[in-house]
Amino acid sequence: MNKIIEMREKRAKLWNEAKEFLDKKQKQGKTLTAEDTAIYEKMEKEVVDLGKEIERLERQAVIDMELSKPINSPIKNNPNIKKNESKTKRTSSEYKTEFWNMLRGKRTIYNALSENSDSEGGYLVPDEFENTLVEALEEENVFRNLAHVIQTSSGDRKIPVVATKGTASWVDEEGSIPESDDEFSQVSIGAYKLATLIKVSEELLNDSIFNLEGYIANEFARRIGRKEEEAFITGDGTGKPTGILANSGGGNVSVTTSGATTIHLDEIMDLFYSLKAPYRNNATFLMNDATVKAIRKLKDNTGQYLWQPSVTAGTPDTILNRPVLTSSYMPTLAVGNKTVVFGDFSYYWIADRQGRTFKRLNELYAVTSQVGVIGTQRVDGKLILPEAVQILQQKGTTS
Repeated sequence: MNKIIEMREKRAKLWNEAKEFLDKKQKQGKTLTAEDTAIYEKMEKEVVDLGKEIERLERQAVIDMELSKPINSPIKNNPNIKKNESKTKRTSSEYKTEFWNMLRGKRTIYNALSENSDSEGGYLVPDEFENTLVEALEEENVFRNLAHVIQTSSGDRKIPVVATKGTASWVDEEGSIPESDDEFSQVSIGAYKLATLIKVSEELLNDSIFNLEGYIANEFARRIGRKEEEAFITGDGTGKPTGILANSGGGNVSVTTSGATTIHLDEIMDLFYSLKAPYRNNATFLMNDATVKAIRKLKDNTGQYLWQPSVTAGTPDTILNRPVLTSSYMPTLAVGNKTVVFGDFSYYWIADRQGRTFKRLNELYAVTSQVGVIGTQRVDGKLILPEAVQILQQKGTTS
């Protein structure tokens, strides 16, 4: 942790040096030469690279902490007394053993698995492993940490949403009080299927030392997590979730830039204040790395740079004192693109249908001595309150 703190302090120092370099040139009334630009971009690249390394080390620290936890619980009761057998099938040790025996291809009678199979021949993962998958998905998918995640047990779920709010009125003494009730609409969240096929060599499966659980969790999370994040941002609602940038069902476009490939200070300020105050308290900026680079040079009317690096472990960088996160699925600075989102993403609801499944394929890759494992989950996502998310869009033409 001390190393991370040192790196954050070094990153902040580098950023201050980069700002001083720009300020010095501006005070001299000079435009940046090609050499000046190269010097600044080198300094900026060091800041960016350090930021990515800090994020990697913080993720590694979380994983190390998780792995350092004891794998067994101490016996606190008389071991001869049987535990309450009220656990569900997927939480039992028998189910867990048979599930991993099935994936490793060990010959046994799968009695416990039979009650937790799906129509396509897959088996629901043990509850403990499902929690591991969810934690791994959160590491891979920036959106899951921002959104509101719910669990569903079946198909569509109707979510009541306030469409119009009631108001108060001034009334005369003994005058009648006008009716003004909240009006509700409904948002329907379904369950779209997302799947991946993981290939594992038979030699590894037969190796008892090989951490099959960890390998599958990492691969499943990496592939599914990235696909989820892409859909939660850009999905059109056809066969996948509806993303925050969707033309129908996405956030509100409240600011259009004056330039097709540039962003100015006033436009960021307009975006900030286009979001109503109650939402700003929990709001986050979301954009890609190239857009952050463009905003990094912008200053407010007091001469302070909008973008500020974090010097505290576990906290993101900020713009206008609000967190800024990046995603490679946010569009780049190009004509008509929606490049910056600012909002309270807790109003984006992710519905996880309980029961991720895995299915072993024995014959498909037999000629290469490999076994296929299909991992499947059902998920949907929708923005239930569009006014909670505001969008900055680039000018539509270059003229």
